[in-house]
Amino acid sequence: MKPLYKGKHFITLEDWSKEQIDKLLEVSHDLKEKFKTNVPTPYLDNKTSFNMFFEQSTRTRNSMEAGLAQLGGHATFLDTSTMQISHGESAKDTAVILSSYGHAIACRNCFWEVGNDFLNKMAKHSTVPILSLQDDLYHPMQGLADLMTIQEKTETTKNLKVSVIWAYASSHKKPISVPLTQILLFPRYGMDVTLAYPEGYDLPKWAIEKAKKNALENGGTFKITHNMDEAYINADIVIPKNWGSWVTNQSDEVVDDLLESYKSWKCTEEMISKASPNVYYMHALPADRGNEVEDSVIDGTHSIVYQEAENRLHTAKAVMVMTIGDK
Repeated sequence: MKPLYKGKHFITLEDWSKEQIDKLLEVSHDLKEKFKTNVPTPYLDNKTSFNMFFEQSTRTRNSMEAGLAQLGGHATFLDTSTMQISHGESAKDTAVILSSYGHAIACRNCFWEVGNDFLNKMAKHSTVPILSLQDDLYHPMQGLADLMTIQEKTETTKNLKVSVIWAYASSHKKPISVPLTQILLFPRYGMDVTLAYPEGYDLPKWAIEKAKKNALENGGTFKITHNMDEAYINADIVIPKNWGSWVTNQSDEVVDDLLESYKSWKCTEEMISKASPNVYYMHALPADRGNEVEDSVIDGTHSIVYQEAENRLHTAKAVMVMTIGDK
């Protein structure tokens, strides 16, 4: 019988059924418990992953490298600026060669209208699973860790009021992949999802329609508002995070008049006070402190960002065990 998971690409959670995602979460929890109790987990002994990065990384790179080492394997970090890709080598040639050397290829490529296409081109020609470490549309590793964290902190996800909220930041023009992944995934678990953003920071229409469909099919709801206050009121979980205006403006310029006109979109103590008394604040990190969020919020009692970040290790390990191992 063909394994259900081995060799399966991990590019978007939309390609994974709820049953498969639940299995990933089950394995994540088991690996987390074993990590806490120092139980060895040599499930990927002598396995190799080639981890390609077109951009900088802290959590993603280290969770993958530490995770595979804890599973008995080895991760090779590849800065793509030092690879022949930088001289024009194709995704096909890269995938064919690297997949002949090891057991997985992981890649972060967030360039707009390039990244997801690049990963899918590699997937077409690779003989091993392609694992997305984030592209211009999806961040499945982050989405899985977010879901795990929410399940750990709440009794049920059914009709949980979750608000994905745009926030002001000026550090760089950030991808849309985190909020897009969240609005597609959370409704599949029956959550009542609100997407809040100023006009001009839209997500793709196809993603909005799919989020509505996922909500309808799984007993959740999905709505959009351009009113920040409305998103906070009575919310159980708030996820205020910046994303760039890629859908409406493909310029690489970070700071423009549109961005500067929405400096008030910030997670403050005042905003948090509008939410449920037991609201949780989440963020994929790195947070643009002082712009996206006040220190008193991200460092306060409502914040679960460090638990969320830690879970990146355990979910990454689960993905690797299930796709590289003999499951």
